[in-house]
Order: sequence, then structure tokens, then C-alpha cells
Amino acid sequence: MSGAALRTRTQPTAAWREIQAPVQERREAVVLEMRRVVTADQPLIEQVSSHLLQIRGKMFRPTLALLASETAETPDERVVTLAAVLELMHLASLVHDDSVDHSALRRGLPTVNSLFSHQVSVIMGDFLYSRALEALVSLGDLDLMRVLTHVSTQLTIGEMRQLAAVDTLAFTVEDYDMLIQAKTASLLSAACETGAMCGAIQHRRALRLYGERLGMAFQVADDILDYTETASVTGKPSGLDLKEHKVTLPLIAALPRLSRSDRGVVDALFAMDAPGDAQVAEVVALVARHGGIDDARRRGEQFAREAEDALDRLPDTQARTALADAILYVMDRRS
Repeated sequence: MSGAALRTRTQPTAAWREIQAPVQERREAVVLEMRRVVTADQPLIEQVSSHLLQIRGKMFRPTLALLASETAETPDERVVTLAAVLELMHLASLVHDDSVDHSALRRGLPTVNSLFSHQVSVIMGDFLYSRALEALVSLGDLDLMRVLTHVSTQLTIGEMRQLAAVDTLAFTVEDYDMLIQAKTASLLSAACETGAMCGAIQHRRALRLYGERLGMAFQVADDILDYTETASVTGKPSGLDLKEHKVTLPLIAALPRLSRSDRGVVDALFAMDAPGDAQVAEVVALVARHGGIDDARRRGEQFAREAEDALDRLPDTQARTALADAILYVMDRRS
């Protein structure tokens, strides 16, 4: 394959439902398993859990795990519980992130911290993590536990790395790569690796690399969308990263090319407690004009090509085709 599918942009990108099709029945079983795992005899937990399961999104990580388990066409039944664990870990990280960032919306719906409280949000994130780990322990596989507990640590370290940054405008491309590796790519890599451990162990290494490179591409694409798309596409207000003083790859790439006056515009935005839409739009325009978005897109496409190259080692199955389609979906997604 060697990047051929990525270069052939004239072909239509597969819809997400088409990518999920080979594992649709198991994906529905994952949703039921998530409900089972988070059930608790406590009304507030049940109320928050119900809300979270409404905003779970496209089940991207569980789908990757399910597809990985199918690449040798010998899936292990344990993958359903594994996939539920992955999505609950992801939801827990989102709940904590939203609380830290004081975000009001997630995928167009109120966050737990805005609908309930920051205290409930923190405790609920902890609950999701602990229930996910209980379900993981029930599988009785120390190797699976080793991979996923390491990821839990990486997610925490990534968040702390971002919070500890003293001068975010001094962020380098290397700093950014380390951050998104910990916060995004680690979980996608683990989803593919542990999925392989539930039915395609011989492809574990290739699928781990695929997931890592896909995760890097996913986050770059997401960060570009924050500069280019509206809230109806991303499920959150456009330009939210700049409003929250988050420095992502488009801005990092553009900063060295800015004139002194243009750099002053960026510095002024980051000095504001609550930048307005006009200030955000001005910085977005500067970043686009100085090639930051184009540079970020090229880097994202490089990560995507590396993900495709990893799939070269897999047999030609329906699951592999779906994983290849997932790369194009990540790079071209508009919804």
C-alpha cells in the first residue's frame, strides 16, 4: 500500500458507519457492556453515567480495537469488554479535561462540570477509571493490564505537562509531539495493540505502530479543525484552543514567520483573560496567512502515511481495509 490510498484523494472517503460495518454487531455489544460496567446503586452516579453515554461520540477507540482483533479473522470474545474499558478510559479523561479547562460543551452537549459541578466531574472521572480497571482485571490478563495502566499514566502525564508549561508560546514542535503522544496517540496505540492481543497477536507490533501514528495524525487534524471549521463540525466553539490559550501545531508553525507587529497581536491575545471572537479571528487569519495551517496539514499527512505503511504487514482482510479507510476518515473528516 505504502501511502497509495492516502495520495488518492479523488476517491470518496468512507463514511464512519462503513468503517464500523465489519464490527457493527460487536460495537453494539460494547455499548451494552459499558452500561453494565458503570451501573451503580447510587442515583447521582446513574444520572451522570446516563448523560455521559449520550455524549460518547463515534466510539472511535473501541472500533479500532474491534477491527484490530479481526485482522487475522480469529477474534477473541474478550475484545468486547476490552473495547468497553478503552471507551470508559477515554470518557474519564474527557471528564477530567473538561473540568480542568472549565469547558461548557462537549460534542454540542453540556459537560459534566457545567451540568452538575466540578466536584462531581472529578469524582465521576475517577469512578469511570476505577470501574474500567475492575472490568480489565476480570479478563485475567496481566499483559493487557500492563499496556492499559501504562496508558493511564501517560494520559495523566500529558495533562500535567500541558498545565506545567510556563510559556506556552515557547512550545516547540518537539514539545507538541510529546504532548499529543501522551494525551492522544497513547490511547489509540493501546486500542490497536490490545485489540491485536485479543485475536491477532502476531500483528501486535504493527498495529501498535499503526495506532500511534494514526493518533498523531488524528490530533493534528483536530487541531487544524479548530482553526478552520465551525462549532457545528467540531462540537465545540471554533477557535476554542486560542480562547483557552492552548498552543497547537498551526500556531507553532506560524510563530517564527510573524513580523514584530503580528507577534504583538498574538501576545496580546494570550495576555487577555477572555479573548473575544474578534481577537481570535485575527490570530487565526495570521496563522493561515503565514502558512501555519498548511505546515500542520503536511505534518499530519506524514503521520498518516506512516500509519498506512504499518498496515503493509497485515493480511488483506476486511478489517485491514477498514483500518486503512479510518486513516482517510481522520484526515478528511468534517463531522
